[in-house]
Amino acid sequence: MFITSSVVNIKLGKKFILASNSISRYNILKNAGLSFIKTKPLCNEEIIKKNFFKSKFNKKNLPKYLAKEKALSISKKKPNKLIIGSDTVIFFQNKIIDKAKNLKEAKKKLQTLSGQRHQIISGISVCYKNKEIWSAQQKSTVILRSLSNTQIDEYLKKTGKEILSSVGCYQAEKLGPNIIKSIKGDFFNVLGFPLFPFLSFLSKINK
Repeated sequence: MFITSSVVNIKLGKKFILASNSISRYNILKNAGLSFIKTKPLCNEEIIKKNFFKSKFNKKNLPKYLAKEKALSISKKKPNKLIIGSDTVIFFQNKIIDKAKNLKEAKKKLQTLSGQRHQIISGISVCYKNKEIWSAQQKSTVILRSLSNTQIDEYLKKTGKEILSSVGCYQAEKLGPNIIKSIKGDFFNVLGFPLFPFLSFLSKINK
C-alpha cells in the first residue's frame, strides 16, 4: 500500500508527533511524504540511560528503550496524539560509542573507528494514550575506510561542528561516503530512523 500523509491522517484523524530534535529524522519522514509535527522530548536521556543500565537489561536494547521513553514523555502531555520516538546507538567492540561533544572528540572517535567495523542500532517506539502500541529495532553494519590523521582533519574541516549531531561523526547522507567503505543493512537506519518498518506499521493500521 502506498503511504501518504492524507491516508495516515484519515485513519488517525490527526498528524502524528515526532518526539525528536534530529534534523536527519525530520528529513527522512518529510521526504517520505508524511505529515507530522516535530517536538523536543521532555525527558533526560542521561538519567534514562543510568536507570537502564541499573536494571541490567541487554545493552543492545538501549535504542528501543530510549525511543519508548522519549515517546512516553510527550504522550503524557498529549495522550490523544500518536507519538513517535526514536534513538540510535553505535556499538563498537561491544561498547557503546556516544556522540562527540566537540571536534577534538570527533577526531578521536574517527581515529578509533578508522578501518573498523561497527554496528548502528536504531529503535522506534509508537505511543498512544500514554502506552506503547508498537516498537521495532534494526541493525546495520558500517565499515569506515582506513583514515590518516590528515584525512580526518580535512574531513572535519569540511563538515565543521554540524558533524557533532551525528553519532558516528560521518553523516552518511552528506560527506560520509568520502570516509565510509561499506554499509550492510538499511541505509535509513544508518541515518537514524528505520523507515521501512515504520511505513509497514502505518500500512497495517490503515487497512
